[in-house]
Amino acid sequence: MPAPGFRTLLQFGGLRVSIAKVVTAATEAGALILSINNIEVVYDHVILVLKGVSLEVPRGGVVALLGANGAGKTTTLKAISNLLHAERGEVTKGSILFDGVEVKSMSPNELVRRGCIQVMEGRRAFSHLTVEENILTGAFTRTDGKLAVAQDLERVYAYFPRLKERRNSAAGYTSGGEQQMCVIGRALMSRPKMILLDEPSMGLAPQIVEEIFEIVKDLNVKEGVSFLLAEQNTNMALRYASHGYILENGRVVMDGETLALASNEDVKEFYLGVAGDKRKSYRNVKHYKRRKRWLA
Repeated sequence: MPAPGFRTLLQFGGLRVSIAKVVTAATEAGALILSINNIEVVYDHVILVLKGVSLEVPRGGVVALLGANGAGKTTTLKAISNLLHAERGEVTKGSILFDGVEVKSMSPNELVRRGCIQVMEGRRAFSHLTVEENILTGAFTRTDGKLAVAQDLERVYAYFPRLKERRNSAAGYTSGGEQQMCVIGRALMSRPKMILLDEPSMGLAPQIVEEIFEIVKDLNVKEGVSFLLAEQNTNMALRYASHGYILENGRVVMDGETLALASNEDVKEFYLGVAGDKRKSYRNVKHYKRRKRWLA
């Protein structure tokens, strides 16, 4: 009779399987809302944009995708939400699992129904619609009735009280910060499990950026929404995320807990603008030769 406990080994046709490993693997799979494994993305059948990108987002977590403009952050988000085909791009290698299911064969609206929502770069509000009409478009795929939608609309207004004041204003005549709040509120109306948030700080004043990120934090803590933040504002992203991935030229060059990344010399110098000991004055900048360690 086999000994009890997770260390028990079972014999299956000569293959010894550790129950402990099986249980651990199942637990880890259930703990992830998103798993990207070694994907490559090609545009126009010839332009290789992402080269073996792998990353994970834990369920209920906030993960930052960092890097300069053109590093591949937006392409990564569009690969997840299956929006690449509109721009003649495709995932040619690797796998993307959202909530344990491969997304490649799904349409974008199927992903929305499953709870994966992308908030696009540049805010993308419908300028001719009112703020409230914009928010309500996020409930387009829902089938749970008008009462549930109305309750969620009030929930959005509770997070964004400024939007309630501007509910009847044309979205195109609101400020950049209000438009960013509007598109995040629109995403919330679909009851997401995860939001892909692309450059939420772009073009906004520092005070508004702080307000947006505080709301993201509240949504994560109170609603359990997972976030993958693609952001050039590395300092802000590292404050609010628990884990970060740095993309450069379509590759993940570094990843880790945000506290470790924030203290890394390369990250501080090349992404946070904090000079090391070797750069003590502007006069020495043109003579400065040290490269990032991953390029050395």
